[in-house]
Amino acid sequence: MSKDLKEKVINIISEHKIGVLSSVENNKPHTRYMTFYNNNLTLYTPTKKDTEKIEEIEKNPAVSVLLGYEENGLNDAYVEITGVASLNDSQQLKKQYWDESFNTWFEGPEDPNYVFLQIQPETVRILNTTGEPPQELTLGD
Repeated sequence: MSKDLKEKVINIISEHKIGVLSSVENNKPHTRYMTFYNNNLTLYTPTKKDTEKIEEIEKNPAVSVLLGYEENGLNDAYVEITGVASLNDSQQLKKQYWDESFNTWFEGPEDPNYVFLQIQPETVRILNTTGEPPQELTLGD
């Protein structure tokens, strides 16, 4: 994997916390906006444990994430990530990423319904970089 390409991906992910998560429901895409946190290309997104997205991921852990492309759109680089999602209810993670705005949905970082989807990327593509074709990182293997 190209170190420069990985750095470009990390920069885009770090600058854009809000993105689109697509999971599979009844063999069709199910898409919603989520907030993402990055740790060396592993993504974490907070959610309620009792939501349909958790059920969808338990049935089929394949997901897709789009991050970036928020300004004018014409020349904004963005990333398209395909990977595998799993549930992570680590108390350390819940405290690390806790934000007071979460009080709308959760009673605090100890709330048992407050969990994260952990997304382990398999493929990351950078698209819409000025004058350049899409670039792809393959992870894992």
